[in-house]
Amino acid sequence: MNKSLTQNKKKEGGKMGYFTDCGLLVLLSFLRLFYRLPDAGFLIAFLCTVILVCSTYALGKKCIRIVLGAGMGLLALVIPEMFFFYPCLFYLFFCEKMPLLALGAWALLVCRTMGSWENGLFFAAAGSLGLLFAFFMERNTRKCSSLEEELKRTRDDSRERDLLLSQKNKALLEKQDYEIYNATLKERNRIAREIHDNVGHVLSRSILMLGAARTMNKEAGLAALLENLEDSLNFAMNSIRSSVHDLHDEAVNLREAEEGLVRDFTFCQAELTYDMTQEIPREVKYCFISITKEAFANIMKHSNATRVQLILREHPALYQMCVEDNGTGVVYDPGNAGIGILNMKDRVKALGGTLQISTRKGFRIFITIPK
Repeated sequence: MNKSLTQNKKKEGGKMGYFTDCGLLVLLSFLRLFYRLPDAGFLIAFLCTVILVCSTYALGKKCIRIVLGAGMGLLALVIPEMFFFYPCLFYLFFCEKMPLLALGAWALLVCRTMGSWENGLFFAAAGSLGLLFAFFMERNTRKCSSLEEELKRTRDDSRERDLLLSQKNKALLEKQDYEIYNATLKERNRIAREIHDNVGHVLSRSILMLGAARTMNKEAGLAALLENLEDSLNFAMNSIRSSVHDLHDEAVNLREAEEGLVRDFTFCQAELTYDMTQEIPREVKYCFISITKEAFANIMKHSNATRVQLILREHPALYQMCVEDNGTGVVYDPGNAGIGILNMKDRVKALGGTLQISTRKGFRIFITIPK
C-alpha cells in the first residue's frame, strides 16, 4: 500500500510537467504548417497524438504504452502527416527509457521525408530538432520530478521526526512528573515517620511525666494549672496523630500498590493495565487496593484460572476497575455471597459506585465510582 501511494504521488507530481512538455512539442509540430497546408490527414494525426498522450499517461503497463507508441509510428507509413507529431513519440520513448526506439523513429522520419517530400530537408531538420527537444525536456522534467519527490520525502521525514520527538518529550515529561510525584509521596512518608518517632514520643513522655507530677502534687493552686497543661498536651498529641495519619494516607501511591499486589500474586499469571492520573481521592485508593486484595484471595480459593487481568482506568466523570480471570466452574449466588463480596459492595456503595459480578466467561468484577 505504501509503495502504491508513493507511485501515485510521483505520478501526480510529474503530471503537470508531462502534459506541459507534450503541449510544447505539439506546438512545435504546428510550426510546420508554414510549409504545408492542413488537411484531413493532419487533423487525424493531431487527434491520434492527443489520444496517444492521454492514454499513455493513464495506462499502467509499460508494454501497452510502448505498443501504442509503435503503432502510432507505423501509422505514419499510411498517414504521412503523423511524422509532424513525431516529437511527442520521441518524448514517449524517452519517458519509457527506450532511446533506441526513439532513434529508430527518428531514422524512419528522416528517410521518408528526405526522399519523397517537398522541402524534405526542412522537415528532416525539424524532426531532428524535435528529437533534441524531446530528449532535453524529458530529462529536465524527470530531474524536476525527482527533486520534487525528494523535497516531499524530506518534508515528510522532518514531520515524522518532529512527531517522534514530540512524543518522546511528552513521555519524558510524564516520567519526570511521575518521579516528582513519587518523590513527594516518599517525602510525606518520611515526614510522617519523623513526627511519629520524634515529636510523638516526646509528647507521650511529657504526658506521662505530667501525670506523675499531678499524682505527686499536694498544692491545690497547681492542680488546675497541671490539668490545663495535660489537656493541652493531649490535644497536641491527638492533632499530631491525625496529621501523621493524613500524611501517610495521602502518600499512598495507587500504581505502586497495585503493581506490588500483582507482583506478589503467584497463583497464576497476572497482568495490570493502569490508566489513571496521579491525583486520586484517598477513599478511592483504599477501596481499589482492598478490593484487589479480596479479589486475588477469592481467585486463589475458588478459581482454577491460569490468567488474571486487572484494569484500572480513569474517565472524565468516573473511575473504573475490572478484575477478571479465565477460570471455569465458578458459581456466584447473589443471595448467598460471602463476607468478602459483601465487604466489596459496602466499600463501593459508600463511595456512590456500582459493583457488577459475572461468571459467564470466567469470574469478573466490574466497578465504577463517580468522581
